[in-house]
Amino acid sequence: MASQDSLAYHEPGISTVLIQAGFLLALNMVNTVLDKIIYCGLIGQLLIGMAWGVPGGDLLELSVQKSIQQLGYLGLLLLVYEGGLSTSFSQLKSNFVFSALVAITGVGVPMGLSFVLMTLLAATPLQAFAAGAALCSTSIGTTFTILSTTGLSKTRLGVVLGSAAMMDDVMGLVMVQIISNLGGASTASFDPVIVIRPILVAFGFAVGLVLICQFVVAKAVRLIQAKKLYVHFPEAVMSMNFGFVAHMCLLVGMVAGATYAGTSGLFAAYLAGASISWLDELLMTISTDSSTEGIELQDRSTQDRGSSSQSSTTSRQTEAVVMKKHPTGEEVFECFCKEPLKRVLSPLFFASIGFSIPITKMFQGEVVWRGVVYTILMVFSKLITSVWLTQLHFSPPPILQTIGRISKIPFSFCTSRLSKETGTSSKKQENRKNKSKTSNTNTSVNTNKSATQEQGPKEQTQQNQEPTSTTATPAPTADPAQNEQSSTSVSRTSSTHLPRKPRSLYPASILGLAMVARGEIGYLIASLAETDGIFSSGEQQSSGSSELYLVVVWAITLCTVIGPICVGTLVKRVKKLQAQRVNSGGEDPLGSWGVTS
Repeated sequence: MASQDSLAYHEPGISTVLIQAGFLLALNMVNTVLDKIIYCGLIGQLLIGMAWGVPGGDLLELSVQKSIQQLGYLGLLLLVYEGGLSTSFSQLKSNFVFSALVAITGVGVPMGLSFVLMTLLAATPLQAFAAGAALCSTSIGTTFTILSTTGLSKTRLGVVLGSAAMMDDVMGLVMVQIISNLGGASTASFDPVIVIRPILVAFGFAVGLVLICQFVVAKAVRLIQAKKLYVHFPEAVMSMNFGFVAHMCLLVGMVAGATYAGTSGLFAAYLAGASISWLDELLMTISTDSSTEGIELQDRSTQDRGSSSQSSTTSRQTEAVVMKKHPTGEEVFECFCKEPLKRVLSPLFFASIGFSIPITKMFQGEVVWRGVVYTILMVFSKLITSVWLTQLHFSPPPILQTIGRISKIPFSFCTSRLSKETGTSSKKQENRKNKSKTSNTNTSVNTNKSATQEQGPKEQTQQNQEPTSTTATPAPTADPAQNEQSSTSVSRTSSTHLPRKPRSLYPASILGLAMVARGEIGYLIASLAETDGIFSSGEQQSSGSSELYLVVVWAITLCTVIGPICVGTLVKRVKKLQAQRVNSGGEDPLGSWGVTS
């Protein structure tokens, strides 16, 4: 075929315009309706994808469906990036061990229960292992969509769920490498490097990012603050447009680097969002300290009667510090990415999952009942992760406690400086309040002295004759600001520790059901296993999809549908109970797991 110098423009036909416009409108309409009813509009988008794609009416051209898959993956990257932006490092540090236990349980139990297929379908151990690998991951896109739709992304429960789903996703991508290696050649040529490399690269990415944030970024930011260089920054650098360009460059760079290095680009997108969230916390702490110092200097210069010019200069510097506020990552995302992701990219991603479901070949008698049985096992394998939340009242074994202390070391690098800066700023605020109280007390004492000197002897005698009224005066109440500060410190202290056993089963149920949804990684692993001939024997390869592949797809599809529907129903009930609590009082049904960061 001869090469072309350019692509000739042709106006699309009216049928193409109507099909594609109807596709986008249907995705958004179904999403809006189902989100208002049960918080799971993504299920409707899956069904629309099946109807418009190859499994259903095949209304869209094959090239268009491939383009939708590619654009949908961009939406998946932005979904994971948004989850990283909503991550709180303090809560992630305090709940990291618990998230790791949930993730390990969510990977190990499905792998173990999948060997039931050796009896159910006469599968080989390798086929059972491949089926378990397809069902061990949690759909990270579905998880973050559920969290953002239900408003739980910044709660303690949302942090644990998001981090556990991300760990499962990384393990699922490692399984992709294992399955592709096992299907490519015989077991004699098995190379363990292909299995170990994604794990080591993912670990290296996380550790390297922590070290760069602590020893490069944090020191550079403090140097800029110490030299007051931020006052001379041009307005364009502090604008929303510059923040968008900088954040997107970081996101694209980290995703490209991780992919070329051999690990998950989704994991890199999560780390990019989390690093921006950490930087926003650091800058907010430093700006708070700077404004506090400016206010203290202004108070001192105001007390000095002969330094009026210094007072005006200090106030101008304080205003400059306040005016130089940078846009946070969440503000930039809300301004530039929120609506395109919600209306276009995210619906295309879930519709592309619907393209991958062979719905026409799944309704065979033996395939259906075996798929339902396997689905029940796979739902139970993720629901069992909720046991960790309901059993938090017991103390873990010493080995787990040691592992927990070691695993928190990387997070301490990121949060130690923030805690020190926060403690310093709170101490400065206390000193400033004490100084103002002392000055007010001295002023009142001097006023009383002058008033006493002006009083006559008769008035002094009358005052001396009324000691009872003076002693009967009640002691002044404590300063409300101090009460606020003490309650805040108590809440911060309590938030750094793992909460006790919840009083209701709502948090555990939401956690377990949200982990049920599989999705993109499951379909990818199942397709690889089918394409490489792991699921099918020699005579089945020429007759279409194998029975084992259809059973696995049944389990992935039903889990992807059941999880969000159940979570949406539970969250709707919790929202109603929380509204009743606001009106009549009472305890939050989510307890301490519903506390925002």
